[in-house]
Amino acid sequence: MANRITSVQSSEIFNINRFEPKLFLFQRMLRIAQNRYKFVSIDSIANDIKRGQSPKPETYKDKNSGKYLFIRTADVKKYQFNTETAVYLTEKTYCTQKSNRITKDDILISVVGNYLGSTSVVPKSVEKATFNDNSARIRIKDKTISPYYVSAFLNSVFGQELIQSMVTRTGQKILSAGNVKRLYIPLIDDKVIENEYETAIKKLDEANSLIQKARELFYSALGIIFYAIDKEKVFSVSTTQFLNSDLWTPKYSYPLYVNTLKAIQNKWPTVCIGEIANLKKGDEAGSESYIGYLDKREGDVPFVRTSDIINYEIDTYPDFYIPEEIYNELNQDFKEGDILFTKDGKIGMVGMITKSDKAIISSGFVGMRLNNKAITYGITPEYLFLSLTIKEIGIYASKRRTVVASTIPHLREERIKEIEIPIIDSRSIQEITEMVKRAFSLKDEKKVLLMSVRKKMDSYFKI
Repeated sequence: MANRITSVQSSEIFNINRFEPKLFLFQRMLRIAQNRYKFVSIDSIANDIKRGQSPKPETYKDKNSGKYLFIRTADVKKYQFNTETAVYLTEKTYCTQKSNRITKDDILISVVGNYLGSTSVVPKSVEKATFNDNSARIRIKDKTISPYYVSAFLNSVFGQELIQSMVTRTGQKILSAGNVKRLYIPLIDDKVIENEYETAIKKLDEANSLIQKARELFYSALGIIFYAIDKEKVFSVSTTQFLNSDLWTPKYSYPLYVNTLKAIQNKWPTVCIGEIANLKKGDEAGSESYIGYLDKREGDVPFVRTSDIINYEIDTYPDFYIPEEIYNELNQDFKEGDILFTKDGKIGMVGMITKSDKAIISSGFVGMRLNNKAITYGITPEYLFLSLTIKEIGIYASKRRTVVASTIPHLREERIKEIEIPIIDSRSIQEITEMVKRAFSLKDEKKVLLMSVRKKMDSYFKI
């Protein structure tokens, strides 16, 4: 890779009190770009720029207990929100967040920590939502400038460099609300960028809606009233049962998990994952090989860690990338339709690989690919994926078998094989399969569009 050399006046160093070679190279690139395009500050095109507010963590609820979405910093990804990991608030808590609400076409940008600079537009599907104090809201007032265009620029390599040049360097990197206002946006007349980005998010919304409908169909076809199952917090286990248990942990014998499985078994035949799928672990490429978003070269491959599964898919723009030569050396046999299941850290998260995905899958995952035995049961990859997203199947079974090694939860591959999948009626399996298949086709179309958005925006700043 060729070196890039530029000279810097000593006065420039003293003015900003930061001695970072990349910063001065970017300042030079910015001056060249400003000679090509007109730039305006975000403050001049937006109003109501403010950081959010975080209620007490004990007020956080799951989707069943709260109906108002609360978006945390880790949920703000480049170009899209991860609504599957977001938490919810009750109406009482939501009413205390009046100045902290977001609406369609607002922009959220992460301003603190590992996700600093990630930006997304609030889609129509996100209603009655608030956000935390590690993100800032930008509400565009200039109707001639699309929020999708602004977000696309801020997510570009040049936009990310601009953000990094504005951060406050203390113990933790912070982009203050004042510096958000001072970010520059180039006025480039390219409607294709904003139209493709908006279309991509509409496809994502439709895909997520289809998956939710498939989940509702699954619950309906399963026909089990899960909330009626006792949630005993104090229980005893006989000596015989304890000695015969597969794991000597309280959660393995927890009545809610045990009785939920019995309720499923009493209604439907089940089959273990190990009987219908071949499992394959991911690889650890080594942190010395990690390349950041701003340092990656053309050809570098996304490195997918357990935090990089968003909305049941691989994040196209994760934190780290790996050189293509390591990707070729590892020669991982993952392909479209394979199911990814997290076995370390946050266990039980599920994703499926799409046609456009080219990535290195980390060792925190197990990949699942159906074998010929699955055909005899009428099970499809889409149905297995959907089953594992169901809390009472994927999460409960995982929690029963999880052990903590030192401080990190871990689920062994052999334990994953024991998870039982119910075989519901064939008509419902087929309907679920079609809905999930369509959803991931839309997700793939979304990825293609966002890659086009990124490529088009970056092409304006190849200086």
